Amino acid sequence: MEYDFDIICIGLGPAGMAVSVMGSEMGLKVCAIEKNKIGGECMNVGCIPSKSLLKFSENFHIYSRFSGDDKIKSLGMKDKDIFDKIQSFLKYIREKKTIKMFDKVELILEQGPARFIDKHTIKVGDKKISAQKIFIAAGTEPAIPPIPGLDQIPDILTNNNIFTLDKIPKSLTIIGGGAIGCEMAQAFSRLGTKCTIVHLDPHLIPVGDPAAAALLEEKFKEMTIDTHHDKRISKVELDKNKIVLHTVDGLKIKSDRLLVAAGRRQNFESLNLEKAGVSYNKKNIIVNRKLQTSQSHIYAVGDCNGNFLLSHAAMHQGMIAIMNSMMPRPFKMQFDNFVVPWTVFTNPQVSQVGLTEQQLKKRKIAYETIQVNYEDYGAAIAEEIGVGFVKVFASSLGKIYGACIVGDGSGEMINEWALSIQKKIRLHDIMLLQHSFPTMGFLSKRIAETWMMKKMKSKKIQNMCRWMFKHF
Repeated sequence: MEYDFDIICIGLGPAGMAVSVMGSEMGLKVCAIEKNKIGGECMNVGCIPSKSLLKFSENFHIYSRFSGDDKIKSLGMKDKDIFDKIQSFLKYIREKKTIKMFDKVELILEQGPARFIDKHTIKVGDKKISAQKIFIAAGTEPAIPPIPGLDQIPDILTNNNIFTLDKIPKSLTIIGGGAIGCEMAQAFSRLGTKCTIVHLDPHLIPVGDPAAAALLEEKFKEMTIDTHHDKRISKVELDKNKIVLHTVDGLKIKSDRLLVAAGRRQNFESLNLEKAGVSYNKKNIIVNRKLQTSQSHIYAVGDCNGNFLLSHAAMHQGMIAIMNSMMPRPFKMQFDNFVVPWTVFTNPQVSQVGLTEQQLKKRKIAYETIQVNYEDYGAAIAEEIGVGFVKVFASSLGKIYGACIVGDGSGEMINEWALSIQKKIRLHDIMLLQHSFPTMGFLSKRIAETWMMKKMKSKKIQNMCRWMFKHF
């Protein structure tokens, strides 16, 4: 059968971009469809604009600390100027940088959603196209919890609209204590907003290390960001010009605006997956470990399959899927064999990879905990960034199970630990690797040295060392 294209990719977020660009560079004929702007959620309303806002707020916070003026107007700016500047960055990235990668891809942008006609054919608007293999990279959207009264609140904020504000709110209640909630709380607090986080979980960043969350919460307290854990919301209502959030145990929080950052929901209803015979449930499109759906020529990559809702994980899945699409069965790669590090870009940054302490205990895996603190490292003290720690969980023989880093530069440092876990590098290998000094990454070497020095306290090992010293 003749097809219009070798590949159709539905969605141009991180996963779809990886599929489309790699496929076209491999000489395949690729058509990529994006119903919104190129770059998807990450580039336009996610990780890229949030980092821009965090950086601006950090610079403003430093300025106000030294000038004593905490008003943006003192910089000759209006509130809207901040968000206009962020949008100008995004436009430049899309139109001057990103689009260049798609020179060999046929693009169908902002012409409506893609729909399956059959298992090889897609319709966009009035246009029908077919391909030998199809990649679904449909992404997700903010989940709006079924809280009584929430649907009556005008202009609820989510990550979809918070980066286009005209005015910085005087007060902001945030539902959700994960990455989005924490990053936005800190960014807006630096800009002068009174921020309050309310969520169901026992600590901030619930998928992470409790000690890391505690350290971040200490920082939030210094910034007068209020955090309320283990809270079930009973209702939300309007009281004159204020939004009032009520919890089951009687807490009442008033604010000017409300940000919902309570997770993600799937957004593939318009795809007509039944027409293609693709299996799915309420939460995600079902894939095997090779990222194939129930139709072996159709792959689902990124957030839409429900595995690791992170931009870099989506990019990685796109790469694995396009490679699997041209590999014989024995050589197809299993995407979940690769570790997934993550970072929350607050100050201090919180990063993690591998198994957490709770997971190790649940699996009954014997482990040792090795921790070094920023406050004990001369370079961190001299640079006034002495808040944080590096913590690693390992076996008695140095096998690395997981790592958590809180502090300046943790987002860069965590990659070494991700590589170590994935390639089965042990602690003594890290100890023998020379690390540039005085970087924060040198603390990773200190972890390995601390682990080894603890071994040296054994009388048996000390006796063996003395004997070897004398005889060799």
